[in-house]
Amino acid sequence: MLPAVSIKMKNTIMNFKKILGALVLLLSVQLSKAQSFSPVDYVNPLIGTQSKYELSNGNTYPAIAMPWGMNFWTPQTGSMGDGWVYTYTADKIKGFKQTHQPSPWNNDYGQFSIMPTIGEPVFDQEKRASWFSHKAEVVKPYYYSVYLADHDVTTELTPSERGAIFRFTFPKTEAAQVVIDAFDKGSYIKVIPEENKIIGYNTRNSGGVPDNFKNYFVIVFDRSFDFKAAVKSGDIKNNVLEMKDNHAGAIVGFKNLKRGEQVIARVASSFISFEQAELNLKEVKGKTFDEIFAVGKVKWNEVLGRVEVKDPDIDRLKTFYSCLYRSTLFPRDFSEIDAQGKRVHYSPYNGQVLPGEMFTDTGFWDTFRSLFPLLNLIYPEMNDRMQAGLVNAYKESGFLPEWASPGHRESMIGNNSASVVADAFATGRKGYDADLLWDAVVHGANNAHPKISATGRFGHEVYNTLGFIPIDKNINQNVARTLEYAYNDWSIYQFGKALGKPNSEISIYAKRAMNYKNIYDAETKLMRGKKSDGTFITPFDPSAWSKEYTEGNAWHWSFCVFHDPQGLIDLMGSKKAFNAMLDTVFVIPSYEGMKSRSMIHEMREMQIMNMGQYAHGNQPIQHMPYLYNYAAEPWKAQYWVRQIMDKLYLPTPDGYCGDEDNGQTSAWYVFSALGFYPVAPASGEYVLGSPQFQSVKLNLQNGKTLKIDATNQNKDNVYVNEVKVNGKMYTKNFFQYKELMKGGELQFDMADKPNKKRGIKDTDAPYSFSKMKL
Repeated sequence: MLPAVSIKMKNTIMNFKKILGALVLLLSVQLSKAQSFSPVDYVNPLIGTQSKYELSNGNTYPAIAMPWGMNFWTPQTGSMGDGWVYTYTADKIKGFKQTHQPSPWNNDYGQFSIMPTIGEPVFDQEKRASWFSHKAEVVKPYYYSVYLADHDVTTELTPSERGAIFRFTFPKTEAAQVVIDAFDKGSYIKVIPEENKIIGYNTRNSGGVPDNFKNYFVIVFDRSFDFKAAVKSGDIKNNVLEMKDNHAGAIVGFKNLKRGEQVIARVASSFISFEQAELNLKEVKGKTFDEIFAVGKVKWNEVLGRVEVKDPDIDRLKTFYSCLYRSTLFPRDFSEIDAQGKRVHYSPYNGQVLPGEMFTDTGFWDTFRSLFPLLNLIYPEMNDRMQAGLVNAYKESGFLPEWASPGHRESMIGNNSASVVADAFATGRKGYDADLLWDAVVHGANNAHPKISATGRFGHEVYNTLGFIPIDKNINQNVARTLEYAYNDWSIYQFGKALGKPNSEISIYAKRAMNYKNIYDAETKLMRGKKSDGTFITPFDPSAWSKEYTEGNAWHWSFCVFHDPQGLIDLMGSKKAFNAMLDTVFVIPSYEGMKSRSMIHEMREMQIMNMGQYAHGNQPIQHMPYLYNYAAEPWKAQYWVRQIMDKLYLPTPDGYCGDEDNGQTSAWYVFSALGFYPVAPASGEYVLGSPQFQSVKLNLQNGKTLKIDATNQNKDNVYVNEVKVNGKMYTKNFFQYKELMKGGELQFDMADKPNKKRGIKDTDAPYSFSKMKL
């Protein structure tokens, strides 16, 4: 019996192994399929980091963060207080910094750094700095690792929304330390040895905060401290556990580490309190480094996976997903979850802790153009929350922000919150008090913030009286302001109409939407500075970067009539004349106007791109190539859009052609690569371009899918020969938001020669306000 039993058992075991093997194979196949599409693997957070004050190739830093996360982390190569916190050409790292910086021009707030060292304790940022190489650096949105050569330490970090885990791998050493730098301008730190903990706060900021602003942080290590010291303005005080100073810090140390021994630090912060920082620490408390790493990768793939691109060009895939990553960082979530599980926020407007949403670190002068429209298309649930945050900003400050970081900042011009609010409502955003936002946009259009000229409407009195802002009323950038206010008034009109407001209440904004005509000069066919008496300024050099414009010249600003290109065509006399003016932008040499004022980086960036007066590195002109669609020459839009994408966007550290600006320049690329662009947010339309990929699938939030196929797609075939929508021939030069949200298929047939018979009828042109019956 025993042999029979053994044979039977052996067969059973063999069958079990076969079944188990099949299950393992099936599972591995399924896992392979699940992991085969990992868009985050194409992202290069170093794009744009090869920048400096004189020349921006993005002016970015590697943001190691969760999508829209409250806290970002970045390696710090710049000195404390330097807006260029990380530059690709730097040789040394001085720390790993928690940052909330939206751009180097606005600088940072809520910042402190952590840095491992060995040997004698050292605090000075230059002395603790270590050489590093990009060859020993791994940079992903959810993970950063670098080898610090001078300390023989590998530092790794992986973030949560409000926290992070650090993993330091030390060499064999008698003395290892971790430096915590709370930065200057007022800071506090306390070492709590019995809990392996350090707490502290920093107050360093660049404006836009109430008097009681603090960023509270907590750091918990996985082992006890063998050395501890507080630091007072650079002076290391051994065994002192608490310090409040202009520049406080702390050093904790560990003795006799073996090579490869690791130290783990869990970090979180809060704008509310130490207690809230402890609550935020729960995001990483009790979790391993690898667990937070895995969660981060899954979350980024979920967000980036809303857009599935198929294309053989790996560099283009890297560029696309890197731009989509940049488009999902700002505005950041400024809210926190309290002990009762409710969302609360420290108000950067009045200093109180209040319930509900708050988002910040965005400049609407930039992001109204394509970043917020991109959210409405692909991430509408996020903009639902952001609009609720705008309701709270208005309640807490009396104004909608125009540039928030974290509160109102003195930066740029315009009243473009109206566009952001109007486009959100037009695309069906919900879950917030839209009527209160109506009050907010009306108030903002007719008032100026008492302290921040960039908030509300500076010069609204004279604008509302004369219909333009003249050059002789001590209001600079008057042409640019007039053009933006006219578009903003149209946005308010669109919002009011969608809300069902009576004509008696909204007709004034329809009238003011035409104010752009008041500064149009028929002689030059450009927008020109004007005196109060109605006479144009002389002399007039269209290429001069003069004070009438914002970071640009007449060639850049004269086409900023987003809501009414047909009206601009009518002013110029014909479509032919309009197209000739568009052509001229690309023809006038870039050196023209370069000596009109002291050089700023936007001028230099335009000059070196060698595209005439086209200055894609700055926002006012970014929509301009799409305007050919309004004047029956859509093939020119297709040509220039592809030229811009192919030439000015690369997956390299110098991959942008100017400031990336909180996702705006990235969102321009994302839209353009899909094949369309929102020239006039709140119109409900996207204007036709030239899709860059063979196949794209948008996984819309409503559960629908939109597939975009481009046959015969390659770098030479930039022209759209024909378009089909769900199999039916389509001749119009625009798509409607409401139709795209139904899902379906857009089919582009691409060619190397333009189809000059397509899209040339008046009915093929996109939205213009002049064509609407009021």
